[in-house]
Amino acid sequence: MKNIISIFIITLLTSASLTAQGNDTKKADKHFNKFEFVDAAADYLKLVEDGKADTYVYSQLAESYYNVFNTVEAEKWYAKALETATDPEMVYNYSQMLKANGKYEESNVQLAKFASMRPADNRATAFRDNPNYLPKILEKGKKFNVQNLSINSEVSDFGGTLKNGKLYITSARNDRNSRKTYGWSTEAFLDIYTAVVNDDGEFQMPSIIEDNINTKYHEGTVSFSPDGNTMYFSRESFYDKIYEKDPSTKYKISVLHLYKSINQEGQWSEAETLSLNGENYSVKNPSVSADGKTLYFASDKIGGYGNFDVYSAPIDENGSVGEATNLGQKVNTEGQEMFPFISTSNTLYFSSNGHLGLGGLDVFFTKIIDGKAGPVRNIGIPVNGNADDFAFSFNEETEKGFVSSNREGGMGSDDIYAIKKLQPICDVLMTVTVIDSKTGLILNGASVSIQDSEGNIFGTKISNAEGIVEYIIECDIDTKLVGSKIDYESGSTLVAGTSEEEVSAELLLTPIDEIILANKVILNPIYFDFDKSNITAQAAFELDKLVQLMTKYESIVISAESHTDSRGSASYNLSLSDRRALTTAQYVISKGIDASRITGTGKGETMPSVDCGGRCTEEEHQLNRRSEFLILSGNPNDQ
Repeated sequence: MKNIISIFIITLLTSASLTAQGNDTKKADKHFNKFEFVDAAADYLKLVEDGKADTYVYSQLAESYYNVFNTVEAEKWYAKALETATDPEMVYNYSQMLKANGKYEESNVQLAKFASMRPADNRATAFRDNPNYLPKILEKGKKFNVQNLSINSEVSDFGGTLKNGKLYITSARNDRNSRKTYGWSTEAFLDIYTAVVNDDGEFQMPSIIEDNINTKYHEGTVSFSPDGNTMYFSRESFYDKIYEKDPSTKYKISVLHLYKSINQEGQWSEAETLSLNGENYSVKNPSVSADGKTLYFASDKIGGYGNFDVYSAPIDENGSVGEATNLGQKVNTEGQEMFPFISTSNTLYFSSNGHLGLGGLDVFFTKIIDGKAGPVRNIGIPVNGNADDFAFSFNEETEKGFVSSNREGGMGSDDIYAIKKLQPICDVLMTVTVIDSKTGLILNGASVSIQDSEGNIFGTKISNAEGIVEYIIECDIDTKLVGSKIDYESGSTLVAGTSEEEVSAELLLTPIDEIILANKVILNPIYFDFDKSNITAQAAFELDKLVQLMTKYESIVISAESHTDSRGSASYNLSLSDRRALTTAQYVISKGIDASRITGTGKGETMPSVDCGGRCTEEEHQLNRRSEFLILSGNPNDQ
């Protein structure tokens, strides 16, 4: 499988310690400097066979294979070059190729070596902080279904932007049959194509856009304004006669610029260049926010953190694009961050080889809040693998989208895959420790349930010997934990939603004896819905404490008394309180307590806790609406 076309993902080794070797390498170096890596590799390999190789030749050979994603050969020659070379970036690239070939342990050895050589590098810091990152990514499970699209060709196809019933892709399929090939990959220059979506959701075969969009140079991925009338896309700067000439090879080298075109009566207008562009750096991979007010893109302009960084820029009401802002070190690394896609919920997806991943480019995501990025997460398998995975897009309403990859098993060098979400993309590992609130000791054998805000239980686990249970929960969702154990009150705690990968919580359980005070069992208020007597989830949580106590002390006999406030008629209040008291007793009986040990009696408004007459405040009314649990006999404190 070949790497993505060079102009869209160029990564070249730069090292002051490795310099050209004169006449022996002149031919190979010329191919290399013209990005003709297939021919360059053949020439460097000939030098190896002729016994004229050294560290420089080995490293150039490795880089040639790296840039066409021949991972097996790249790994082989990196290893040979590093027998004598000490370049940190070469070590990092070597680790990436090992990872791409599934040699994860060996890759980590090289990453550790790289971290020791460049301790301040963000990639090194991330690895030291999380050296066991690979199992964490792999064990999260399959979050998407991934399917190769039938419209892929045997050459490079990537991208995938749906707009107004058409899928816009970038392809080297050369339908015009007059396209020159590009030295990097020997494929044709890239054009923008559209594929009409049929009523059954399938795609017709792509056709090239014939309007003012495609040229004889590269055109890249596209994005649209919300109304679909403005298309943003990348194009080589050759179109504007902007390029640099290599003094040794006379080869012309361009950069990428962003353009926009307006749809006028069904035709795309002549594209105009954006003010973001520059003569000495590339600007590519546009993505417009759902409100049309922000443009995200990738650039290797001076002042970034790595090769390519992700930036944002405002779009005003007239469609003018403002000054670019780097998204910062949470998103950008010393490696490459490219192909941003901003969703309707302001989740930014992008591809990176600088964050910890499975090999090559991986897709990552982060939440953008007030222009700032939150924690960055790997989207996991099967969207990511050990190849390059990029150009991710996702419709959060349909839960469908696209990703491009040069993974094994595709139809061409880069293929487009349809994706369908199977489970929440963002999840959190929550570790809960159950503790005795009085002694501080851990409690094994405790039942810990996870509930939503309405008390619905989504799962129950038993704490292990270390008093721990673990749950995988969705990001940014508040979670209620409820715990119980024989001889303890039921306990609960609320864990605030987070987008961090891991969160810890403590669940305190109090010995059951603590709820006995004199001749009463003290529980939190038992609430009922208005004019109702059925047991709610909150009421059940409190009554379970009573069940625990009565299970421990089999001689206790309880009278459950229900009281109301003074609003409403006395007869109505008496009837309502009687129904609630009887239901309360029935709940306890349903949990296995003998009916002879608990009775329910309604007191209505006859025994107020606060005697405030007809002028009670709301707080006083609430104090009067209560349930009390009197110990009639068997009080353990009397024994």
